[in-house]
Amino acid sequence: MAKKALVIVESPSKAKTIQKYLGREYIVKASVGHIKDLPKSKLGVDPKKGFEPDYQVIPTKVKVIEELKKASKLVPELYLATDPDREGEAIAWHIHEELKARGKKFHRVLFNAITKPSVLEAMSHPQTLNSDKYHAQQARRILDRLVGYKISPLLWDKVKRGISAGRVQSVALRLVVDRETEIKAFKPEEYWEVHGTFSKDGVNFEAKLFKTNGKDPVLADQATVDQLLKSLSQAPFSVLAIEQKERSRKPSPPFITSKLQQEAARKLGFSAKKTMTLAQQLYEGIDLGDLGTHGLITYMRTDCVRTDPAAIQSAREYITAHYGKNYLPEEPNLYKSKKNAQEAHEAIRPTSLDYPPERIQHFLEKDSFRLYQLIWNRFISSQMNPAIYDQTAVDLSATDGAGRLQQFRATGSVLKFAGFTAVYIEGFEEGEKSEDSQDGALKLPKIQPGDAVKNEVLTPSQHFTQAPPRYTDASLIRDLEEKGIGRPSTYASILSNIQDREYVEKREGRYYPSELGTVVTELLTASFPDILNSEFTASMENQLDDIEEGSADWKKILGKFWKPFEKTLETAKKQMKNIKQQEVPTDIQCEKCQHNFVIKWGKLGSFLACSNYPECKNTQDFKKDDQGKIVIIPKEFTDKKCEKCQKPLIVKNGKFGKFLACSDYPNCKYTQAITLGIPCPSCSEGEIAQKRSKYGRFFYSCNKWPKCTFALWDKPITSPCPQCKFPLLTEKITKRAGLMHKCPQKECDYLEIIDPNYGKAPTEEPSAKAAS
Repeated sequence: MAKKALVIVESPSKAKTIQKYLGREYIVKASVGHIKDLPKSKLGVDPKKGFEPDYQVIPTKVKVIEELKKASKLVPELYLATDPDREGEAIAWHIHEELKARGKKFHRVLFNAITKPSVLEAMSHPQTLNSDKYHAQQARRILDRLVGYKISPLLWDKVKRGISAGRVQSVALRLVVDRETEIKAFKPEEYWEVHGTFSKDGVNFEAKLFKTNGKDPVLADQATVDQLLKSLSQAPFSVLAIEQKERSRKPSPPFITSKLQQEAARKLGFSAKKTMTLAQQLYEGIDLGDLGTHGLITYMRTDCVRTDPAAIQSAREYITAHYGKNYLPEEPNLYKSKKNAQEAHEAIRPTSLDYPPERIQHFLEKDSFRLYQLIWNRFISSQMNPAIYDQTAVDLSATDGAGRLQQFRATGSVLKFAGFTAVYIEGFEEGEKSEDSQDGALKLPKIQPGDAVKNEVLTPSQHFTQAPPRYTDASLIRDLEEKGIGRPSTYASILSNIQDREYVEKREGRYYPSELGTVVTELLTASFPDILNSEFTASMENQLDDIEEGSADWKKILGKFWKPFEKTLETAKKQMKNIKQQEVPTDIQCEKCQHNFVIKWGKLGSFLACSNYPECKNTQDFKKDDQGKIVIIPKEFTDKKCEKCQKPLIVKNGKFGKFLACSDYPNCKYTQAITLGIPCPSCSEGEIAQKRSKYGRFFYSCNKWPKCTFALWDKPITSPCPQCKFPLLTEKITKRAGLMHKCPQKECDYLEIIDPNYGKAPTEEPSAKAAS
């Protein structure tokens, strides 16, 4: 059968789904992401020749290109169907460059959703390649290359080899570092609140002091509070005013990328990277058994809240059928996107309401289901009526002994009509109060303004102001978005980069800057104030948007950036502080020679070294307490001996976790991994140790490496294989099979399911009306 056309997408899974929709008349292939990029070994950009980029075929994509060229010989036309964003446009252009010599006719198609109707519609209305969008991506790539490849070598020379600077990631890191500086500089201030219990006709109710002579009360210490309570002890209280009103709360618009990442972090505990990985899978297509393969959500990289009118109509019909007409507004809810939003894209929504979450739950992994349910509920709720609350406020007043008018307020609100909250309630950060939270009904006696009430008891409570909270995924993405740093497609990679490069660490979901991250930020802020400036970075993002819209020339934008940057770079080479050579004096004495220690910088960060070096080579690890005081970390000795000098080994912390080192360092630099106590099955000398690869993945190998090369990816356990008698098994955990033991020998197929429910949460039958 002659083929009509070759359709090229980015991912194999998407290619598989689209192939089913288009049938055997078409050939559908995947580029598997970018096929060309700037070279790793050199700058690859020539500012003197109009910023001409030296794009090269990525070595691992040579075979992919050969397959695409081979397939293109069989068809008269090619459809470039890579993702509908700047990166996808760049991939389409690079594919076009590699295949255009064959004289074929090219089309550009944009799939906002991977469903059969959407795919067929896009194929029937092909477009041309968008040069403005490509130039915007190319300008971003060149900007990032210029910053990264020009600043990073400076950091290698001044701080540590192998670290890097990024145009956007460095600004995100600065936010984390600046927040930590705020927290450490914060001085708590004392303040007090006064709550009162009042009564009338035997009915008690609570109220809080909220105004003194019409202004916010200032209660800074206990003495002030005691004086206030004394002055009110005999004062008569009366009802000043009663206000009852109806309050409505409107639903939020359907998700854009940033809001999806924030809500998935708050409600589901997902990192931005995990959210985007799962969303990509939902977009590209899920096998629903007899129902076929379907893309379940629209394209997940968007900053636009626009929704297709047909989808809105479907949502309105669904709401009427499942919740009733009371929940449906007379006219569809319409939402306005922010300035510079890409209106060509829709908001993130389900592609079809034929697949409610509970219907297809058994086809989805647990986390994929939870994310799909979140997207579904948010979209449905966006087209529902507001929630209605009855709110009551009662103000009480008394004149204290000093002649000041003291006002107490009692408040309460009750949900009168659930509206959209029957489906979805927006999440909020710890410490924040949700707009949907209810105070509860305010139980009041029959009272009117002017009525006297009895003061039963006034209760003071002491509080202290709190430092600003450390960033979470949700709050950091929110600030990046509000400050215009990055774009929807970049937030996940920004957060991943600053963690992967060990500039920050995450503890209990919050970001802490590492010593390395703090040092790098301080150096870059001093030498490159524009690059580390939020407003400057946001301005660059806007200029990239202008390039995409065709209102700015990409070469002129780069030229405007490069000239001042080049001058700043030359100054930084001469003036940037050299942390490697820096020695900071301390008043801490060396216990070996009584000279003072100095703080020096090494591969693993700062440490204390004797100022009498090289006569005394004593070093100590240290940390700083909350007041910035140096605290020496005592050495943790073990009963193991150094294989080189027989001195005791001590436990030290390194880049990849704890390890053993000779206590006579730096005279002896012997190190050894901490072992699991399991003998190596390959040699008679070593033990198995847990190690971590440069990509952060744990593995297990013999501690006599490289003499013994035995290694495993899965954790070993001291239990021989009952089938082949190999001296150990490995432990593996998967979502589908749970906990299992298997033999690591390739020729042995022994596998035993130990606990099929290990690590799985109890399943619940979801309710169609359950809040997300």
